[in-house]
Amino acid sequence: MPGDTPHHDRTAWAVLALVALANFGNFYVYDSIAPVAELLQRGRGFSDTQIGWLNAIYSLPNVVLLLVGGWMVDRFGAGRMMACTAALCFAGALVTAYGSGFPGMAAGRLLFGIGAETFNVARLAAIVGFFTGRHLAFAIGVSLALGRAGAFAVDLSPSWMPGAYAAGWQPPLVAAAAFAGLSLAASLAYLAVERRRAVMVRRAGAAALRFDRRQVLDFATPYWLLFALCVLWYAVIFAFRSTFSIKYFQHAHGLELAAAGAINGAVYAAALVATPLFGWLADRLGRPAPMLAVGALLLPLAMLAMMSAAFPLWIGTVLIGISYSLVPAVLWPLAARHVPGDRLGAAFALLSVGLNLGIAAANLVAGRLNDHFGAGADNPSGYGPMMLLFLASGALGFAFALLLWRAQER
Repeated sequence: MPGDTPHHDRTAWAVLALVALANFGNFYVYDSIAPVAELLQRGRGFSDTQIGWLNAIYSLPNVVLLLVGGWMVDRFGAGRMMACTAALCFAGALVTAYGSGFPGMAAGRLLFGIGAETFNVARLAAIVGFFTGRHLAFAIGVSLALGRAGAFAVDLSPSWMPGAYAAGWQPPLVAAAAFAGLSLAASLAYLAVERRRAVMVRRAGAAALRFDRRQVLDFATPYWLLFALCVLWYAVIFAFRSTFSIKYFQHAHGLELAAAGAINGAVYAAALVATPLFGWLADRLGRPAPMLAVGALLLPLAMLAMMSAAFPLWIGTVLIGISYSLVPAVLWPLAARHVPGDRLGAAFALLSVGLNLGIAAANLVAGRLNDHFGAGADNPSGYGPMMLLFLASGALGFAFALLLWRAQER
């Protein structure tokens, strides 16, 4: 049974490898917009508001669809939903690369988003199905680390495939579609393993055909504090790091595209090692709330460092890297421990709904601020309001992390 899987079960580690590989492709496609942002402005005349929409539109449908997606994971099992949503992601990446103008690209990102977030819920449920107890945070950390390797690869892609970027905005997005195909292949392989081992998640209540709103409302106070932190923290991380950071580094800090991508990728380079390590520490120490508070604090400190001329840029990116390694490694396993097993998909889905709301809002507001204040290479100070927005959101997230710590101590 899933809960009885021993630490050295080869099948469990094979499952983790497949899930992590699928996550690699998913992260690569999501972060593929930032490296081509300036190329889209030069080649297609996109504004920062339009570029912000390309990631915001990914998140918007999930405000509603994720609740259904979480129920479907509980109802039909992680493997089926991973395969179906990975197929949607592949189709969305193709439409993004070959779509006509801004509407075509936006339609592709919308389709990708419809699949990608339910895919993430199914991925987490798959790991919980094979790893429980003291190994859960480590396994989730490994999965996240390999996913971030995909984002690291796309950040460095101007260096390892410069010819694609020299040819314009489209070839890098075609490469992203190829990685989405890799994610689909790994998801299908996981589905085959899951069927062979007969561990499809069919928990109590999963046979019900009617969606019950109590699945997403009747959680304890610590879960809702995690929810608030999740919304605020992810809004900053993804709106900044995945949409505007490379442009900000180019214009506000004078870096070339390849150098800006490399320093942005340092966030994920740190996460490759640190996320599993923090997951392992959380399993061993049994003190997730203080670890979560420390990770949340580092994000606003990173924004302050990057806004100040007194600190080199690498300090801010290192702080983001540590925060991005620590917070997810603790947050998702902690959420799994605060909800009943038969509502795990719904709980993960609701967290994902919140973070998608935050990411969409942050992308749209940041893009509008940049356009309103004329942010660009000739006016780097125009990025100031965007950075203040990210600073405030990160600081408020830290406040909720402290409230969670206090609640856990009680």
